[in-house]
Amino acid sequence: MHQRFNHAGLSSNLVNYAFMSSTTSNTQDPTIRCDGVYKIFGDNADQILKSSGGAVDAEKFKEQGCIVGVNDASFEVYPGELLIIMGLSGSGKSTLLRCISRLTQATAGNIYIDGEDILSLNNKKLIELRRSKMGMVFQSFALLPHKTVLENIAFPLQVKGVSTKKSIERASEMIELVSLSGRENYFPRELSGGQQQRVGIARSLAIEPDIWFLDEPFSALDPLIRKEMQDEFLRLQGVLSKTILFVTHDFDEALRLADRIAIMKDGIIEQLDTPANIVLNPASEYVRKFTAEVPREKVLKIETVMEPLNSSDEISDLKISKDAIIETVAESVLSSDKPLSVINESGEIVGSVRASKVISLLFGGASQATAEQSVGQGEAGQTL
Repeated sequence: MHQRFNHAGLSSNLVNYAFMSSTTSNTQDPTIRCDGVYKIFGDNADQILKSSGGAVDAEKFKEQGCIVGVNDASFEVYPGELLIIMGLSGSGKSTLLRCISRLTQATAGNIYIDGEDILSLNNKKLIELRRSKMGMVFQSFALLPHKTVLENIAFPLQVKGVSTKKSIERASEMIELVSLSGRENYFPRELSGGQQQRVGIARSLAIEPDIWFLDEPFSALDPLIRKEMQDEFLRLQGVLSKTILFVTHDFDEALRLADRIAIMKDGIIEQLDTPANIVLNPASEYVRKFTAEVPREKVLKIETVMEPLNSSDEISDLKISKDAIIETVAESVLSSDKPLSVINESGEIVGSVRASKVISLLFGGASQATAEQSVGQGEAGQTL
């Protein structure tokens, strides 16, 4: 029996949840919705949780022989959104992912996929849901050693009952998508770590999932291959626009990939927000410490430091996107003696940016208040 508990600690989650909803301004129905999800490990976890009235204290539960994995998680993920869940080891990030995919049974709460409460599904319907809507990639590649690349990718389709011919055709398409052409007949032992991970990604995509669950998929790779896989992942997401839950402990990775980030501690979502708002407006002391060393130029977009176009300014011929991360275009801005035009996704000029504003941000001239004001100006610039 899955119940929703109300308790004093809930207020902070609801504040984050309400703030998240207001900032995303998404009018679509959520693909994923979690409502008061708990996962408590241990004997009599259900009874202990019920008797607590939902006031879950990790240390007190530990004294009773229980471990708190997820503590009252409430949030939504929208179609095509990439939400990264992160935290230190033991924070509950992987447990939350496994609860949402129902690889782990939640102790209490509700989890909806496209409006359907998956905790109410029987095994048959759950298996069908996973086969039709969910793709999963984990840190362990879990490739079948006796099957080739092509056979590994085709395997989940054949399990679904797809004919050998069609499954091979689909697997071939996926091989091309992840840039493994020419290695169709290689066995896993003949591939590098990065290539094996691409096979795992291709296999999960072969069933055309609506939702993609990734649990630290690149953490076992060396830094160079990891960067390449992140680039590949961004390329794939640009093509496929999947709804993605991605677990990582690497903040740099989260900054590169995420639309929004959820930071967890002791099973609680401390803050769920955009990367820029998490860095500029930490909701708790833990989040502040967690993000203290993050350089702002790695987080903020050009739109956060752009200004309204001034007709009296002599503007450079160079144009940059409002969505460009400042770090990636700082050299171009700083080397220009004129303001640069800032354009939107349609190529329309929506503002300008000058070197002095970027210098102020990069070298500490901008205070917290100035940075927050810049964010407000960037948001206002979107309406130009």
